[in-house]
Amino acid sequence: MGTDRVYNFSAGPSMLPLEVLERAGSEITNYQGSGMSVMEMSHRSKVFDKIFQDTKANFIRLFHVPDNYKVLFLQGGASSQFSMIPLNLIGKTGKADYAVTGNFANVAYKEAKKYGTINLAASSEDKNHTYIPTQEQLKLDPEASYFYYCANNTIYGTEWQYVPDTGDVPIVCDMSSNFLSKPVDVSKYGIIFGGAQKNLAPAGLTIAIVREDLAGHELPYTPLMMNYKTMIDKDSMYNTPPCWCIYMLGLVLEWLDGQGGVEGMEKIKHGKAELLYSVLDDSKLFTCAAEKDSRSDMNVTFRSVSEELDAKFVKEATEAGFTNLKGHRNVGGMRASIYNAMPVEGVEKLADFIRAFDKNN
Repeated sequence: MGTDRVYNFSAGPSMLPLEVLERAGSEITNYQGSGMSVMEMSHRSKVFDKIFQDTKANFIRLFHVPDNYKVLFLQGGASSQFSMIPLNLIGKTGKADYAVTGNFANVAYKEAKKYGTINLAASSEDKNHTYIPTQEQLKLDPEASYFYYCANNTIYGTEWQYVPDTGDVPIVCDMSSNFLSKPVDVSKYGIIFGGAQKNLAPAGLTIAIVREDLAGHELPYTPLMMNYKTMIDKDSMYNTPPCWCIYMLGLVLEWLDGQGGVEGMEKIKHGKAELLYSVLDDSKLFTCAAEKDSRSDMNVTFRSVSEELDAKFVKEATEAGFTNLKGHRNVGGMRASIYNAMPVEGVEKLADFIRAFDKNN
């Protein structure tokens, strides 16, 4: 890694693979002999259409998306999906189930209440979202139009280790923070979505994978740009899509291919997380925020014995080239976000730093 680059443990926007950034830099003024930057191209041009179609095809291949699903490249972040989902899906019965296991699931739950009767199928708020409810703890409504959950909770450092069984009720899942970190059986879901700024690309692109039969049942007042059917019919090109971000996603997918795809990435990311958790579990000063069987492989949340020591840790870590380790205000302490692009060496060096800090304090 270049000496001028830090190990960026930010929860998002987060670090991108260095070779992706260098490749984008080398093509920034003249993309493959076109004489212009991808940022300057018409989204209707042949050159950009090839970038778009290749990126989409690679995503479908790497994430093993079945034929009866459509992949959409949208804008508005994952947060816009909090409205888009009920607008498009809740019309079936006027009811939906939500599991609230963190901040973003809670925001989605509140937003959905505007459009129908929302059943709180599970909540981990009683223990400050330090755990993921079990299948037995889910209070499911068989009449729900869909069941909603967030696969990985960045603020609290918890991750669902199973796919809920909801019978015939379609599952909607926010995978913003663990997208492409492990294989997923897409056929178990109705809709999977996520913002790009953690594992996929720069901020500005949102990916939605929509089972085709779920589109076309939107509420009558659904805004044009929030209608899945419109976006599917126009292949995400109703208006100008986030062209640069789609191009960057294409480069990240090529890089992911070189890591052995999502199957290869699963081994790498789990190894990184195991390394950090074992160092923290062995330490005298530090404790992990999340319960053991709910721990996230993407966001490791931990704290020391006091807030003063936490502040000292963050300050010294930053000076040592490990940035953005301060925890979210809802949890305090520290948070190391170790998404796909964080090199193993970055995690190893942080582990060494934690060991040394533990010993010295």
